Amino acid sequence: MADLQQLAPSLYRLRIPGERAHLLNSYLWLDGEGVTLIDTGWPDSSGLIAEALAALGMRRLHVKRVVLTHFHEDHCGAAAEIADWSDVEVIAGKGDAEFIRGDESGPLPVLTDSERTLRPDFDASPHGPACRVDRVVGDGDVLDFAGGARVIGVPGHTPGGIALYLPAADAVLTGDVVAEFNGQVIVGVFNTDRAELADSVSKLAATGAQRAGFGHGEPILTDAAAQIAKAVDVFAS
Repeated sequence: MADLQQLAPSLYRLRIPGERAHLLNSYLWLDGEGVTLIDTGWPDSSGLIAEALAALGMRRLHVKRVVLTHFHEDHCGAAAEIADWSDVEVIAGKGDAEFIRGDESGPLPVLTDSERTLRPDFDASPHGPACRVDRVVGDGDVLDFAGGARVIGVPGHTPGGIALYLPAADAVLTGDVVAEFNGQVIVGVFNTDRAELADSVSKLAATGAQRAGFGHGEPILTDAAAQIAKAVDVFAS
C-alpha cells in the first residue's frame, strides 16, 4: 500500500520504501489539470507511484508533468517509464539535464572522511536510466502549478540541482540540498561542491516557507525555513 502523507490541501508526500536510501520521498501536486510529480524514486518505483495515484482517485494518464530535482538514480530512476504514461512534460535544471538525458555521465560526489563511513566510495556516477527532458529551467523560472511554482537553482549536491517553492502551499521542496534526520535538518550528503551547497541552503531558507518536503527524511509542517537556516553539516569533515 502506498505510504502517502498530505502536507497541504493539494500536496502529498509519497514514501519510497527500502533500505537503499534514508527515508526517500517523491511528491505529488493535484489540481484540476492533473498531477505534477516531483521526483520519481528508484527505477522500480513506477508501480508504487501508480498505486499512490489510485489511492488519490487518479490514474496514470492524469500525470501531466514530472519535475526532477537532480540526476541521481533515487530521484529520477523511474522518470523514463513514467514519461511514457501519457502526454507528460519532463522538466529538469539546466545543469543536470544532459546527465538525465544520458548525453553525458554526471560527476562523482566528492566525499568527506565522514561520508566515507556511510559509503566508502563511488565507482560510477549515480545517475538513473536515461530519460528525455522536454523543458530545461533555471533559477527564478515559474511553472504553471501550485500558484506559480518558483524554481530555485541549488547547485552543490549536483551541478544543476533545483528546488521548488510552491506558493499555494507555502512549501519548499528541497531535493537533496538538505535532509531531515532524527528530528534535525542537516546539510545533504554526497555532494559535488560543498561551497556551492552552503549558498543553496541559504537560498532555501530565504523562501520563508512554512512547510518543507525533503528528498530524504520526514517533512516539516511549521516554521520550516527557520529550521533550514540552522541546518547542521554533520558530515563536513
